[in-house]
Amino acid sequence: GADFYAKAVESLKREGELSLNVFLDMCKEKNLEPNKTYSGKFVLRVDPEQHHLMELTAKAEGVSLNQWATDTLKIVLHQS
Repeated sequence: GADFYAKAVESLKREGELSLNVFLDMCKEKNLEPNKTYSGKFVLRVDPEQHHLMELTAKAEGVSLNQWATDTLKIVLHQS
């Protein structure tokens, strides 16, 4: 985490840049990757009725439940 404060936008930008540089230097010193990589997999728990409705909807659209969930999440996250 990083906390930084300023009274004006320009000062805030400088403080943010300084804080980011400190963070990146610490990552380098500790041999840590500052950007987390993701596998693209996660577990989602829903109640059995929702699971059933999601599966029916996916089948009605002719796609797998995984593809339906992926497509639905894209719509929600990107509004496209």
